Amino acid sequence: MKERLNRITGVYDKGSNVKTEILAGLISFFAIVYIIVVNATILSDAGIPIEGAVWATILTSMFGCFIVGFGANVPLILVPGMGLNAMFTYTFVHAMGLTWQEALAVVFVAGLVFVLISFTRLATILAQSIPGTLKEAITVGLGLFLALIGLEKSHIIVHGEHSIIALGDIGSLEVLAFVLTFIIALGLFLRSMPGHFLITIFVGTMIAWMFGLIDFNQAEGADLSLADYAGVFNAMSFDGIRSLTFWIAVFSLTMVLVFENIGLVGGQLKQAKRDEQYTPAIRSISISSMLSGLFGTSPTVSTVEGTAGIAAGGRTGITSIVTGLLFLVASLFIPVIKLIPSTAISPILIIIGGLMVLNIKNINFKDLSDAFPAFIIIMMIPFTYSIADGIAFGFIAYPIAKIAVGKRKEVSMPLYIITLLFIINFVLQAI
Repeated sequence: MKERLNRITGVYDKGSNVKTEILAGLISFFAIVYIIVVNATILSDAGIPIEGAVWATILTSMFGCFIVGFGANVPLILVPGMGLNAMFTYTFVHAMGLTWQEALAVVFVAGLVFVLISFTRLATILAQSIPGTLKEAITVGLGLFLALIGLEKSHIIVHGEHSIIALGDIGSLEVLAFVLTFIIALGLFLRSMPGHFLITIFVGTMIAWMFGLIDFNQAEGADLSLADYAGVFNAMSFDGIRSLTFWIAVFSLTMVLVFENIGLVGGQLKQAKRDEQYTPAIRSISISSMLSGLFGTSPTVSTVEGTAGIAAGGRTGITSIVTGLLFLVASLFIPVIKLIPSTAISPILIIIGGLMVLNIKNINFKDLSDAFPAFIIIMMIPFTYSIADGIAFGFIAYPIAKIAVGKRKEVSMPLYIITLLFIINFVLQAI
């Protein structure tokens, strides 16, 4: 049995064992389990029923982990990506006017394009043609956008009638509950407490209950029926596929999917000493991203939290499979998940946003032709409340800046083409 398992997974050849892989899977799960609540909350803002959003998150995460575990045999964890879920709800649905069913179709088509890219040389071409400065700026801009959403959910800031944001009711019970929860969340996070986000959600929920913000009686009579999920699974609508808006959304999402995964996966596989599995891993991730639209959620990506499992010794797909099975077990707690208030979620969004903003240290601010396009992306994503538009402004600015300082050769031909597509997009929107 031991030899057969090693022949299939190479677990012992990679310096690991079954016990270590199971432990790594457990650690990865508890590091990322908060995504069930956070992702479902963000999807519900798009109009997806909260129960269906919870099921979609659980099942997508479970199958995503299975796909990368069985398909690539690597210890990566695939769940709906933070930032991408915000793009789905606040850009595609709120800003661009798509229905959530049409946004799911965007996810499916973008995932399909990602599949085509990952199975050809396009993945390498795109990875080499887009400057690292712009990639890092997208991550930083997404981080600020998540922090903005967290502040809105905490009621500290609200949408003003004549401005992007306005000061909320800082004396409200919701804000007080958020502040207490945030202090606890930050303390747990800075001390690297295992399961810090999960503890934050639990403590934050109790604080909100003590302030009378939730009613635990709401959980009585709640069941685990998949009936609530029936209206979300395969709910994609391609009614808008002939519209320019639909394809702008597909284009923007595809770019973020490709850049985010290519950068992160390479580093994680290097840490796990599984560099040789890069291509199968990217292909597995692309398939999982495509299926996310079918399951009813924003795309899955390889999560940073999966690094915890790798650090614990995870080297093969067994780690991912264990995490996937634990997501299925989590379905037993759906009635409780439904009670978790936004004041328990918003501190997590802000902290994750802060982590993403730290990537700003990788941007070359000594070269202003690099720095200003990056700054434009970082600024415009939260200020326009649109990830797609923020990326577009920065990608248009980059070639202009390079040409202005006589460095046009630093701009690749694929980047010129992408810039032209963004310009055409803005022109068509203005007509």
